Amino acid sequence: MTTRAVHDGLFETRADGSIALIGGYSPSSRKYHFPLLTTCPYTGAADIEPVELSTHGTLWGWTAVTAPPPGYRGGIPYGFGVVELPAERLRVITRLTESDPAALRFGQPMRLVPDVLHTDDDGVEVVTWAFTSDTVPAPRRAR
Repeated sequence: MTTRAVHDGLFETRADGSIALIGGYSPSSRKYHFPLLTTCPYTGAADIEPVELSTHGTLWGWTAVTAPPPGYRGGIPYGFGVVELPAERLRVITRLTESDPAALRFGQPMRLVPDVLHTDDDGVEVVTWAFTSDTVPAPRRAR
């Protein structure tokens, strides 16, 4: 099946099918950010270097989205949360593959995976990123 990213520039797909989020690093502030911006959100410096962010992190907060946001065409419920990337000292707001809040815990190891949002009118799968528990294989999301 043909796929496309939900938005260009947020992540890259690697040859093995895994993905990496594309963020920025500012040498002057020595801080990372996501998504990639042309200036440092902390200092306004224009010395941003595009970087691939870590694919493993820890869960900081989570919930289940049970009502579709305006324009959303994917399945409900879905998990939504905050994952910290320790190497970058950065917290990313993200989809989670687990939609049951009771199945998640603070500090849980997480890893980045591609996630199908929906299939568009032309039959193309629209793909985004999500984090899944790092202790079990990631399931392919049902459409």
